[in-house]
Amino acid sequence: MNKLIIDAAKDKIFLMIINNDNNYSITYENSKINYEKLSMLIDDFLITKKLNLDKISQIYVNRGPGSFAGIRNSLSVVKAFHLANKIDYYCFSFKDFNEKNEIKYENIPKLCDKLRVEKNLINPIYLS
Repeated sequence: MNKLIIDAAKDKIFLMIINNDNNYSITYENSKINYEKLSMLIDDFLITKKLNLDKISQIYVNRGPGSFAGIRNSLSVVKAFHLANKIDYYCFSFKDFNEKNEIKYENIPKLCDKLRVEKNLINPIYLS
């Protein structure tokens, strides 16, 4: 099955689909308008790859630190996807990984497994 990574905590909104054969990613401007339509941006991205939410088995969302609005909106969207489609989600922070090398998004599912990040648990880290 496919995995979806959502990161709206940084300067850009980043989305990535990870499947067995390929990884696809896209970025969007980090703006109030895009926060308000985050679920539509995700849906459009999935459609371009001939996917829908039924084909997503897990979602990984950056819980911060970062933009309050970006984190709040991405967590809300992921929670809604979980409730509507029963998709498990994992909230990660790059600070969790304690890796000396730069973390690549495609490695996040393995790192979450390695660190036993709990599924369906939200604990955001906002910047003041």
